[in-house]
Amino acid sequence: MTAVTHDAPVASAPRHTTSGLGLALVSAVAFGLSGALARPLLDAGWSASAVVLVRIGLGAVAVVPFGLASLRGRWRLLRANLPTVLLYGVLAVAGAQYCYFSAVRTMDVGPALLIEYTAPVAVVGWLWLRRGHRPSALTVVGAAVAAVGLLLVLDLFSGADVDLTGALWALGAMVGAASYFLISADDSTGVPPLALASGGLVVGGAALGLLALVGALPMRASTVSVTYADHDVAWWVPLVLLGLVTAALSYVSGIAASRLLGARLASFVALSEVVAAVLWAWALLAQLPGLVQLLGGALILAGVVAVRAGEPMPADAGEPELL
Repeated sequence: MTAVTHDAPVASAPRHTTSGLGLALVSAVAFGLSGALARPLLDAGWSASAVVLVRIGLGAVAVVPFGLASLRGRWRLLRANLPTVLLYGVLAVAGAQYCYFSAVRTMDVGPALLIEYTAPVAVVGWLWLRRGHRPSALTVVGAAVAAVGLLLVLDLFSGADVDLTGALWALGAMVGAASYFLISADDSTGVPPLALASGGLVVGGAALGLLALVGALPMRASTVSVTYADHDVAWWVPLVLLGLVTAALSYVSGIAASRLLGARLASFVALSEVVAAVLWAWALLAQLPGLVQLLGGALILAGVVAVRAGEPMPADAGEPELL
């Protein structure tokens, strides 16, 4: 499992850290858009699995040409790291999304998302146990502050129900999310971020397609128009955005960010996806966040800052290869 234990960013210059944080926020904002885009499709008759399959499929179509170009003929990299690419596609892409949507079939979205986003804690624990990367006291404090912020953003104090079956599915999604950060951060394979993203999307799409063929995933679609912010749009518009923005852009920028920041810090910055999801829902679905949720968002950001301050400065290892 050495392919998923690397956590040293490849460069220490401040500009690389700044670039990594920027890419991580782009990824979080893009990922956060998916819920607001998908909700009207689900209300219009689409099954969650159909939306996810289209999302991953379109993302693969968009990224694969760039992924192939980024290899520059170095096909041996894919052959040598085929197990890692397969693991990334099955766990980080298909597994995380399939388990999450399975969870929300039997439990509220808030608790399911909270369970999935215990992934940063799993990342810290994995790196501590497998690599001896003991977190600093400030990192632990930052994690605790961010966890409280998540509780507030998700408004779990209102008494949401937690279903045991759904919770187990959500834990599966957490494993997929943790795998995403750990594998994405591993630059020792030499596989460019674009190539890893495209390979993962292809493998993930194929895995979901097989599940659909054997009847494990219900596939329902509709051509009814959907509504965002009181504006009707054609059904295919949100699907295109789901594929290009919440799949292609989010995975590529997320992998590049993890290479610059390391799995631990990247996973905590990704907590801002929850804040982004709330804001997107506000803008597109008129689901206005309350004062408590806004306070939670501030705590998440404070926790991320604390985690960043608690991270040791890595040794300089030269320029990162983003493409």
